[in-house]
Amino acid sequence: MKIEILGTGCPKCKKLEENAKKAVEEMGADAEVVKVEDMDKILSYGVMMTPALVLDGNVKCSGKIATMEEIVKWINDADKK
Repeated sequence: MKIEILGTGCPKCKKLEENAKKAVEEMGADAEVVKVEDMDKILSYGVMMTPALVLDGNVKCSGKIATMEEIVKWINDADKK
């Protein structure tokens, strides 16, 4: 599983990345958390507001900091598919 944090490095982006890493660690999920700062790549997802979280190519949130609980739910939902 690949989790991408889209953003330019602002405090909100860093907080979202921290929440994603905590969620993966707490669950013991087999997931890689990657920070994406390239604007072309960010725009390729159709994201207009950062921070954003992309899970296996699917944008889960944009323009807000997802909580660790929300991220855990998205990981669980993705594992069920």
